[in-house]
Amino acid sequence: MNRQISWTPLLVLGYLFYLLLGAMMFQLLEKQAETHFRDQFQLEKLKFLQNYTCLDRQALEQFVQVLMEAREKGVNPEGNSTNPSNWDFSNSFFFAGTVITTIGYGNLSPSTVAGQIFCVFYALFGVPLNLAFLNQLGKGLNAHLITLERWVQKPGRAQVVQTLAVAIFLTTGTLLFLIFPPLVFSYVEGWSYGEGFYFTFITLSTIGFGDYVVGTNLNKHYIPVYRSLTAIWIVFGLAWLAQVFNVAADLMEKFLQLKWYKPDLSLTEGATTKLEDEPEQPRIHIPS
Repeated sequence: MNRQISWTPLLVLGYLFYLLLGAMMFQLLEKQAETHFRDQFQLEKLKFLQNYTCLDRQALEQFVQVLMEAREKGVNPEGNSTNPSNWDFSNSFFFAGTVITTIGYGNLSPSTVAGQIFCVFYALFGVPLNLAFLNQLGKGLNAHLITLERWVQKPGRAQVVQTLAVAIFLTTGTLLFLIFPPLVFSYVEGWSYGEGFYFTFITLSTIGFGDYVVGTNLNKHYIPVYRSLTAIWIVFGLAWLAQVFNVAADLMEKFLQLKWYKPDLSLTEGATTKLEDEPEQPRIHIPS
């Protein structure tokens, strides 16, 4: 028998501490830059009013509000009527993928009531469908790992092959979904590699801030299937990263159980003594 020491309160405290740590770090890293950009923006507005005296401050604020609303609707204020539509098939396909994968960048959203209602029901059935699809992909990946383990028949090598299979799985997935894609995005979008890597992880983890989105620069010419191919890459990347997260979560749970489950030494010693005195007595397992 084991004496169970509950680690749930400690896990809750650790979770809250992690959130507080993140809040403090983001505030420390980002607040000063935000203040600088805000002051710079106000200075630019003052300079604009000084150069164009025909406008008053209220008119300028209204114009800025119009620009912000245009950005929220996915319309580039610098564009014109000849710019490509945000709702052509390729962009719509990409948007549908961000809906059912729950990425939700936020740079584009339905503006009509019909589109919003359809989006609700589309997500209602699409999100479970996506989860089932990713689950099947995950089972396929696990099946390949099991097949690789069965190749070895000699005793003592199964653990080595299992470790090797996991290493190959992690290495190949990291290259295909985290290392190489930022190179492509850097070349096509004009981002730095760091920005491309940031976009890649934020997308595949379904965080989806929307500060970086592929295929949205109106000054660049994209091939028609660029965003569709990106959507397909996202789906397989989601399946891989979900497996990685699941493994990490399992390891964390096992670590906590090993750390916070301690044997009752008195009961163990008593059971050992009894077994030594009565070697013929069969062992009885008492379920916890």
